[in-house]
Amino acid sequence: MRNVFFFLFTFIIVSCGRQGANTSERIITVSIAPFKYFVEAIAGNDFKVNVMVPAGSDPHIYEPFPEQISKLRKSEGYISNGYLGFEMNWLDRFYETNKSMKRLSLGNDINPLLSEHQHEGEHVEGADPHYWVSPRCAVIMASSVKEFLSGLNPSQSLKYSENYQAFILKIQDLDKKGEELFSTVKKRSFMIYHPNLAYLARDFGLEEIAVEFEGKEPPPSRLKELIDNARQNGVRTIFVQREYDTKNAKAIAEEIGAELKIIDPLSEDWLKSTTDIINDLYKSLALDSK
Repeated sequence: MRNVFFFLFTFIIVSCGRQGANTSERIITVSIAPFKYFVEAIAGNDFKVNVMVPAGSDPHIYEPFPEQISKLRKSEGYISNGYLGFEMNWLDRFYETNKSMKRLSLGNDINPLLSEHQHEGEHVEGADPHYWVSPRCAVIMASSVKEFLSGLNPSQSLKYSENYQAFILKIQDLDKKGEELFSTVKKRSFMIYHPNLAYLARDFGLEEIAVEFEGKEPPPSRLKELIDNARQNGVRTIFVQREYDTKNAKAIAEEIGAELKIIDPLSEDWLKSTTDIINDLYKSLALDSK
């Protein structure tokens, strides 16, 4: 039904134009909340950022609401992930709604990890879309966002370059911290319900073990395999993304005497969220290494 609402709303917006809009407000739309952090870190308050998939929502299956489409219609640019299932369902329609906005797909410059995970809606993502949780991918993302913003607002390009340099130093400090922390642990494998830390694992030479099976809840045979694996590797922590059901991860945790750790990779505060994930991951591996 929401697809019908989308087209009805788009028709109304096109018919009515921009009456009542704040013409001085400059808007950029982004697919997910962490991308907002990158825009604001570089552009400051020069743009209002419209987030299509807000924090707390599943970006694989989310469907937008009329208010978001209204802001999309007024946007100067759109920053997409490039691999999210949400975008596979909606991005062409977004571009059709606002044909004049500039486009940036951050995934274009990332060295992607292949994905075989299928999600609700029966789509298969061609590559793992969770690259934003990687500090090394974040360096590439920041450069892409800086160039994009400078193209939208050339008069502020110097400011954007300065803000970018300051932001890059923070990302590099986080990457250095991760290198130092993970160089001290013997255990290199960690378990997570939904596999969203593969790029971070690639950064630091770790192995991600997913509870999900082909993007779905695991069958009993897979659960047994995971429990045996966890026992063999001494896993004492199972990570669960804030947006996901903890039932199966909790069942494994109870069976092996592990704790659940909730992480929030879709937080608007990208730096804090990624720092917290690295710290929590290190603590779990240091504990497992004892």
